Amino acid sequence: MSTSASTAGSGASANAPVVVLAGRVLLSILFITAGFGKLTSIAGTAGFMGSLGLPLPTVTAVVVGLIELVGGLAVLVGFKTRIAAIVLAIFALAASAVAHLDFSQAGNALMLQKNLGLAGGFLLLAVLGAGPLSVDSRLGD
Repeated sequence: MSTSASTAGSGASANAPVVVLAGRVLLSILFITAGFGKLTSIAGTAGFMGSLGLPLPTVTAVVVGLIELVGGLAVLVGFKTRIAAIVLAIFALAASAVAHLDFSQAGNALMLQKNLGLAGGFLLLAVLGAGPLSVDSRLGD
C-alpha cells in the first residue's frame, strides 16, 4: 500500500508544473472574459453598478473591469501572481458581499458559492505561487 501511495505522489509531483499552469488558466478565464465584457460595455455595466447603489458607477465599472482583466491576465501568464491572486481573492469576496447576498434574487446563492471557491483557489495560488511555467519563475520570483 505504501508503494502505490508513493508512486501516486511521485506522479503528481512530476506533473505539478502542468497542473499549476492548468489551474491558472482555469482561474483566469472567468476574470479575463468578465473584465473584457465590462470594459466593452461600460454603459450597461455602469447601469448595473448604479442599480447596486455603488458610487460613481461609470468609474466603478472601469475599475472593476480593469481589476478583472488585468488581474486575470497576470494570473494567466504568471506575472506578479501572488499579488494578483490576493487582489482577485479580495475582489471575489467583495463582489459577493456587494452583489450576491440577496438570496431572493435567482442565482445569487450559486454566485456566492462560486466566488467563495474562486477566492479559495486564489488564496492557494497566493501561497504556492505560479509554478515554474510562469513569467514569475523566469524572473526569479
